[in-house]
Amino acid sequence: MTSTAAHSPPTRLAADPATVAALAIAAVAAATLAGAWFFQLVLDIRPCPLCLEQRYAYYLALPLALVVAFAASRGAPRQVVLAGFAVLLLAALANAWLGGYHAGVEWKFWQGPTSCTGATLNLGGGSLLDQLDKVKVVPCDVVQWRFLGISLAGYNALISLLMAALAAWGIAKRAKQV
Repeated sequence: MTSTAAHSPPTRLAADPATVAALAIAAVAAATLAGAWFFQLVLDIRPCPLCLEQRYAYYLALPLALVVAFAASRGAPRQVVLAGFAVLLLAALANAWLGGYHAGVEWKFWQGPTSCTGATLNLGGGSLLDQLDKVKVVPCDVVQWRFLGISLAGYNALISLLMAALAAWGIAKRAKQV
């Protein structure tokens, strides 16, 4: 006993590319954050300050993409969905730039921020300073892990470009809908 209504939600989801694009962005953001936390907590690859800044876009993209997917699937006004995708696109492009900048710092193409590159200052002495000295600060210009010659910052740039492409696809598809 099947009915058309019982099969309409999957059909409606497949028929709405904007919803699919937003869900894909949410999935990519969730997988990237899970990977970042895995590297940090399980493999003990500690993030530098630039690495932590690159996570902000994913912390924004994950919930926003879910909201955009919900709005698109519920027939929200086109302008609302397009605005959500525009924010996702800008965040992904900015993060791709930051990842590329960070990869360039790692490859010594240019100087990184002075707050996280170069030698660390050793203040010596007292117990508080001894404890501060035990804190492991990872410099931004040191690559801790590479795969196929690409560092985590490089992969961040590529993943962010993928999310930007998905957001652009969502914009294009939703802009064509009446």
